[in-house]
Amino acid sequence: MTFNFLFVLNSVLFGVGLAMDAFSVSLANGLREPDISVSRSLTIAGTFAVFQTLMPLLGWFCVHSIAEAFQTFQRFIPWIALALLVYIGVKMILEGLRDQGGESSLKGGALFVQGIATSIDALSVGFTIAGYDFVFALVESLIIGIVTYGICLAGVRLGGKIGTKLAGKAPIIGGIILILIGIEIFVTGVIRG
Repeated sequence: MTFNFLFVLNSVLFGVGLAMDAFSVSLANGLREPDISVSRSLTIAGTFAVFQTLMPLLGWFCVHSIAEAFQTFQRFIPWIALALLVYIGVKMILEGLRDQGGESSLKGGALFVQGIATSIDALSVGFTIAGYDFVFALVESLIIGIVTYGICLAGVRLGGKIGTKLAGKAPIIGGIILILIGIEIFVTGVIRG
């Protein structure tokens, strides 16, 4: 295998495909915080990028070390993503309905859970890149992370602009989006599984 245009293109396309759930959640986060700062946007996008970079590497590692155990775990991935995103989505909706008015920023723990939930399907990318040596797997994962970062940053900023117009309804809409993403990941995972 060599580093060439097709390798980079394949990596970018993987990144775009894997980043769609994270983009939607980034959009929901922007909706939740209409006046989101640039640094907060960078943190949210960075969190998703880190998870989207690490998960394919973790999948690659699993294939090369504990493949049998990982295959057993893989059938639970849609269930885990559904549970995590529905939990966060319901919490956002309840906060929106209570109209707490004060601090509406996404806490670190919730962002961490979102990062896991939206990138857990990227573990399976480790199977598709199992034939790569570690350096190629690392480069592909880094490209996926960079693409995810750009897409999620755009999602957060777009959500913030839309959220300003939606004011108090933004957390409810964001929560509904998270629940729908969880359902989509679940249905897609069950159909593929």
